[in-house]
Amino acid sequence: MTFSIAARDGDAWGVAVASKFLAVGSVVPRVVPGLAAVATQAMARVAYLDELQDSLARGRATGDALASAVSGDPGREHRQVGLVGPDGAASWTGAECLSWAGGRSGSTPDSAFAVQGNILVGPQVVDAMETTWQATAGQRLDHRLLAVLLAGDDAGGDARGRQSAALLVRSPGAGYDGAGVLADLRVDDHPDAPRELARLHRLSTLYFGSAEDVQPLRGPLAEEVEGLLAHAGYPVRVDRDLPASLEAWMGEVNLENRLSTGGIDARVLEVLRGAEPR
Repeated sequence: MTFSIAARDGDAWGVAVASKFLAVGSVVPRVVPGLAAVATQAMARVAYLDELQDSLARGRATGDALASAVSGDPGREHRQVGLVGPDGAASWTGAECLSWAGGRSGSTPDSAFAVQGNILVGPQVVDAMETTWQATAGQRLDHRLLAVLLAGDDAGGDARGRQSAALLVRSPGAGYDGAGVLADLRVDDHPDAPRELARLHRLSTLYFGSAEDVQPLRGPLAEEVEGLLAHAGYPVRVDRDLPASLEAWMGEVNLENRLSTGGIDARVLEVLRGAEPR
């Protein structure tokens, strides 16, 4: 009762998933940069996550690792698994998974993906996901996986409806404080979980991202920002120039990651324009 994508792109690895199931992100994904991206679903066998990670760590090929895990599972015909490893990708759909159920996988030297789903409205869901994966080449992996998930949802997604969704993407040195997390977001119970996940992702990229599209603080823009800061309760006083007032406001609203010397980030400006009085 789930659709997902496991993927890698360069040194970024991730899983995106949605389902008519409570807290799907607590069950389906496992991401280990440089080694594995796994999605276990249908009658999910959570032990696959450790088994497949361990198997790849021992140097087994991706297809062999998945085949070995599945062959040793008496319930395999009720399972669905997507696996991406260093050498490629593979997807398994058991014969007794509820219709429509199926998957696709593929790889290039720099990327790999496995999309799969069960109890879907039809094969158009995984078709749309695969098409979007190919069409978004060149985008950052978290943006890419979210686009793939939304494409599957737009194509009909889970035939029973929506409830939860998750996005987990890791890349060495990326994210807040260089911790290696590009995205770690879950919507556990929501009537439009994929769109709520997209909303959280927009906030995540705002708060944890760094300065981009920086405009210099001079001329009419400087005058506008000075007025906006005064409206937000941070007037530019004689003993505090415009950049210092801007920095103080940004610290208050948790946007300090987007500080830029002598200028203002475009997304910060957008937030400031909508700021309520303090």
